[in-house]
Amino acid sequence: MLFAPKCIGNIRLDPATLEPDKKHCTRIGSCGIGEKAIYLNSFFIDRTYYVAITDVRRCFKRVAMSKGGFSGRGIFGSMPYLVVQFSNGTEKQCNFKFEEDVDRFLQRLQKDHPEIPIYSKEAEKKLEAARIAEEARYVKNLSDKAQHSIHVLEHAKTFLEKKPEVSENLSEMAKRKRSVDGVKASNLFIAAAILFLSIAAAALGAVSIARGEGSWAKYFVLFGFAGMFFTAAAGILPTAKHNKKSVQKDWDQAVSKAQSYIESYDGEESFPVPATYAHPVVIDRVIRVIREGRAEEIADAFRIMEADLKSLDRTKTVTQKEYDEIIAVKPMFLVMNYQ
Repeated sequence: MLFAPKCIGNIRLDPATLEPDKKHCTRIGSCGIGEKAIYLNSFFIDRTYYVAITDVRRCFKRVAMSKGGFSGRGIFGSMPYLVVQFSNGTEKQCNFKFEEDVDRFLQRLQKDHPEIPIYSKEAEKKLEAARIAEEARYVKNLSDKAQHSIHVLEHAKTFLEKKPEVSENLSEMAKRKRSVDGVKASNLFIAAAILFLSIAAAALGAVSIARGEGSWAKYFVLFGFAGMFFTAAAGILPTAKHNKKSVQKDWDQAVSKAQSYIESYDGEESFPVPATYAHPVVIDRVIRVIREGRAEEIADAFRIMEADLKSLDRTKTVTQKEYDEIIAVKPMFLVMNYQ
């Protein structure tokens, strides 16, 4: 193998095993999942490290939320990481550009290697406590109308889960549209200025080095490239695929695909939620409203769920489960302005 990944765990794989495993691994973001190992990134290079599956004790998501969140303020919303814990107690933290890629990685890992926990120990305790607290709010004896609504919703959820890429694409495109639409003109100007100054500094340094003028030139090149990497990582400046026109087109296509799919719905009644919100998490949250006795009809429960979601912002403290739900579906409601 020309560029063999470096082992960072306790168990090394022989080259004959490692090479085909990496070649055929499932690539998600900057990492990968193989049959024998998980492939992890460095800050700049994808899948440059590996840890044997038998050496992985736990794998979970860690999110650093900066000021802004869903408010649309601030340059960054959240900074997602994949954390892999090894059998010796150490861990490796990998940065991801998109949080949905971390979620997809963990979902695939759970599917391929269900023996590996995908939550931290603290998160597991909180999830269990949240589950008990949630079930305590459920009404024990629901009316026939409420039970029928739940039955219809569960059938719709099963239908969506038959083709999960429809909902996943809807969620992902909403996040990207929200990210682009939320960039303020002032932030765009600042990022453009940083990029321009960075290019100028790098060019000046390169010319000075070529002329043999002073030892300071290398620092201009260094800081120039650092500034360019910063603006690229921030994702503020528009690119060929990351601009308002492009993400609007992607969002419209995602909605169109969702609409086309639910037109083939085989339920007794029409599909219970609009195509723009055709996601299993949305249906789960509507079911939860009915189970809590706050509504019996699906339409009423949907409006209550929508109001609950709208009230959640960066000032609220939520469980890990609810945080994951918010991340998955709130961008869709924000893009549609809750209509």
